[in-house]
Amino acid sequence: MTKVIACIDGTDVSTAVSDCASWASLRLEAPLEFLHVLDKSEYPIKSDLSGNIGFGSQQDLLQELADIDEKRGKLALEQGKRMLEAAMQRAISKGVSEPGSRQRHGNLVETLTGMESQIRLLILGKHVQNLNDHIGSRVENVVRTMHRPILLTTKEFNAPQQIMIAFDGSDTTRKGVEMVASSPLFRGLTCHLVMVGEKTQANQEQLKWAQTLLENAGFETPAKIISGEVERALCEYRSEHNIHMLVMGAYGHSVIRRFLIGSTTTSVIRNAKIPVLLLR
Repeated sequence: MTKVIACIDGTDVSTAVSDCASWASLRLEAPLEFLHVLDKSEYPIKSDLSGNIGFGSQQDLLQELADIDEKRGKLALEQGKRMLEAAMQRAISKGVSEPGSRQRHGNLVETLTGMESQIRLLILGKHVQNLNDHIGSRVENVVRTMHRPILLTTKEFNAPQQIMIAFDGSDTTRKGVEMVASSPLFRGLTCHLVMVGEKTQANQEQLKWAQTLLENAGFETPAKIISGEVERALCEYRSEHNIHMLVMGAYGHSVIRRFLIGSTTTSVIRNAKIPVLLLR
């Protein structure tokens, strides 16, 4: 059975990750599991420090350094267990039944790749001020590597009432519309459908297709084609219509692809003031 997997790292966004994951788990009626990964480069299980000590140094100093390194790893492990326990207790208070937890020692991307077949939705926290912090520095690699929906939450999470799909008619975003239409995650919410581009007949037909599909699935679906630079136009629409979550295709042969790939991926993650759901 696939699960909602939420990555907890102990930073100030972890509470929002827990709340976002609890919301998604309840909406999807899917099991919830919290994951904490101890980066092996920061907390190695065993270290060879001999190369860091000059020739002739005393053996007891080498042993002391090794002991300190081992203690750091054990403390980080214990801290992680407590973070997972706190996240599970918070999820239970939100109504989640029997959330689980998992702790791994290794690389976040490699760990998630190994778990991919078990993931229905992946929840990550977005560090607004410093994307070099822990999970934040790995978000782009996770997005590039994984082929599962990824929900990036901001520091504070509130259950959305209105979402916005950034649509461009590509196969990726068409598939995204179909996923939203068939999923219980957003059922009952207002779903704004926004295309950035020219009001050509082809674009209008594409937008109408998506709007009809969503309306037939029971969504209230305002649809609009807007002009301008993609990121700015979407942000202005979000602000004007009080959108609570942005839904986008992570990759696709389109302006959305250019919007997301490379350094602009980090820009999207850093500048978005609302949670972002990336669909593959």
